[in-house]
Amino acid sequence: MMRVIILAAGEGKRLHPLTENRPKHMIPIAGKPIIHQLIDAFKTNGVYKFSIVVGYLKENIIQYLSDGKKFGIEVDYVFQNKLHGTADALAQMENKIEETRFLVCYGDMYVSSDAIREVINSYDDNSIDAAVTVVPTKDQKQYGIVQIENGYVKKIVEKPKVVFPNSFANAGIYLFERNIFKEIRRTKKSRRGELELTDSITNLKKSGSKIKSILIDSKYWIDIGLPWNLLDANKRALLNLQPSIDDVVDDNSTINGAIHMGLATKILPGARIEGPVYLGDGSIIGPNCYIRPYTSIGRNVKIGNSCEIKNSIIMDETKIPHLSYFGDSIIGERCNFGAGTITGNLRLDKKTVRMKIKNKSIDSARKKLGIVIGDDVETGINVNFMPGITIGSGSNIGPGVNVSKNIPPNVKLMLKQNIHTTKMMMHTRRKGVTNGRNR
Repeated sequence: MMRVIILAAGEGKRLHPLTENRPKHMIPIAGKPIIHQLIDAFKTNGVYKFSIVVGYLKENIIQYLSDGKKFGIEVDYVFQNKLHGTADALAQMENKIEETRFLVCYGDMYVSSDAIREVINSYDDNSIDAAVTVVPTKDQKQYGIVQIENGYVKKIVEKPKVVFPNSFANAGIYLFERNIFKEIRRTKKSRRGELELTDSITNLKKSGSKIKSILIDSKYWIDIGLPWNLLDANKRALLNLQPSIDDVVDDNSTINGAIHMGLATKILPGARIEGPVYLGDGSIIGPNCYIRPYTSIGRNVKIGNSCEIKNSIIMDETKIPHLSYFGDSIIGERCNFGAGTITGNLRLDKKTVRMKIKNKSIDSARKKLGIVIGDDVETGINVNFMPGITIGSGSNIGPGVNVSKNIPPNVKLMLKQNIHTTKMMMHTRRKGVTNGRNR
């Protein structure tokens, strides 16, 4: 039976605050964690045996997937004690598997079953020693780059500073034989201080192995390394949504397009929903709210009176009860928003929205991008969030605050006239620039 090894030990610091309480592989898109979406893509192609290398907050993945039986698959786990890189992660499997040929993939991407099929078709090709999937890219400096010659790998460079001809982005799905473990042992640390799997593949190439390149269409693949990639992946997954609507839908509500409606979910009078939209189990939608396309709403979520949600991910048990707008945003679990909480997702100057990630300002290349909020965040009434900011888990935002700068976890932010003001809170507020709209 074909085995897939999924590398899922990393934290995903660039996805903070969403990864403060979960590994990045457990962030939901279209109602399922990223790793579940990935497994489904393999399962559709007849693959049922998985080994997962776990590390950061490993209990989240293990508790969710368990032994895999409830999903119709087999799953076992290996723990990477220290995160020394992707090659080190794969090395943990050397004495755990018996197969002479196996598949390996990164666990932090969205890949459709169509892309997986291209890899499966090469599995029984004994004329090759290994294979690397690649996708077209316009930005070589963002990815590991694979230079191709006559359909085979010529060279791999991790985030090059110069542009290489006939090159593609490394899509992170591989076919290996057991000789890859020998090359991992020969791999030296990169300039990032990690053992890179791409360097091990370079060693494999130098040893004389024939490494095939498998070109997959970029519409079937999304690397999830930055917050707005989650919105892209969510949209892509929702385009393949299987509609399922319960009969607990009020006659005075309006539903158009593909809608997945979970068990015990209620759609109340005056609600308007335009698909594709995913609604999780036990959620309440309405009355008199508007759910726009490419929105995923988790379990036991409340979207109430006169709220509008657009192109967003709202995680489990979050409450947006009334008079609020969330657009192009990602909201964690168990949040509770006061009346009139508004997200800006469009700059007044119409420039693309930038987001500060790991103390570096990064251009999202998106004209519309809202906010990213961690778990257990609460707001008072009439709170405004400017485009492209993040709010750490456990923070409280008091009534009437305009939030225009990233807020760390567990911060209480109040207006000056309120009794709970501290110097840090006022410093956080003074530094911001408030120029946002929502649309």
